[in-house]
Amino acid sequence: MRFVIGLYERFAHLIHELAAFGTIGVLNFIITIGISDTLHLGLHVGPLTSFGVGTVAATTFSYFANRFWTFRHRDNTGLGREYVLFFVFNGVGLVITWVFIGFTHYILDIRNGVAFNVSQIIGTGVATLFRYWAYKKWVFLPPTAPPVDPHTGLPEAQVPSPADRSEAPVNS
Repeated sequence: MRFVIGLYERFAHLIHELAAFGTIGVLNFIITIGISDTLHLGLHVGPLTSFGVGTVAATTFSYFANRFWTFRHRDNTGLGREYVLFFVFNGVGLVITWVFIGFTHYILDIRNGVAFNVSQIIGTGVATLFRYWAYKKWVFLPPTAPPVDPHTGLPEAQVPSPADRSEAPVNS
């Protein structure tokens, strides 16, 4: 039992982060599926367009929820930089899910509502793994990362201290 408690204490931060990320993911999934099902199954809009519109609508909610809840402990490197990267990685996630939807709809030629929703679920699961990794690596940086210029999104140049300059080798 002590082992389990020690394990939990060691990974509590990650467990809470994953729980928040998962909760936001469930809410985003409801938003995305609700919009895409309404468009595709109710209004007969194409499956990829329907899912794309649903994803774009859910992405804005997702950014703010993740910034101010899931990754609030991480460094804030500028709303503009984070938002653009967040949308880029959500775009990659959208393409990942489109592969599953498109394969089911156009390659397998299974065009019923159940197949549409199953392909959305599987595609979203794979895309979620990618997004979680990408957000932690490039969007919501750890506080120990070098400072980022909010205008360029690039790490700020580190100016060596006078002591560092005096120790540098001199080229002859």
